[in-house]
Amino acid sequence: MNKNFSLENLSEVAAELISSAKNKTLLFYGQMGVGKTTLIKEICKQLGVLDTISSPTFSLVNEYETLENEKVFHFDFYRITDEIEALDMGIEEYFDTNDWCLIEWPENIEILLPLDAVKIHLSILDDQKRNIQLK
Repeated sequence: MNKNFSLENLSEVAAELISSAKNKTLLFYGQMGVGKTTLIKEICKQLGVLDTISSPTFSLVNEYETLENEKVFHFDFYRITDEIEALDMGIEEYFDTNDWCLIEWPENIEILLPLDAVKIHLSILDDQKRNIQLK
């Protein structure tokens, strides 16, 4: 997947991402303000999360439940200073589940990430458009 999108077609991009992901661990790369949290909110909505979705910048992880009683874990490692913080919170146990793990700023815990995780790179084209690449 490599496409340009805007807020108007965010829903279709999220749906395509969910259906084409080879597993449930999704890594979101991109600069501050590129729309990682916005895309994750749409993915959660499409997975059936009814809770208010917000970035877990200070708590590191937010847990949501879908309508089908599945769990979705939303991580934000922007403020993490050491991989040991992620280990202390039990990051490996989250990866061992068959639940969705949506991770912002994965580059800050790179050595701990599953090798088969889906890498999603977002970049800003202009004020209204973004590019998404799935690797």
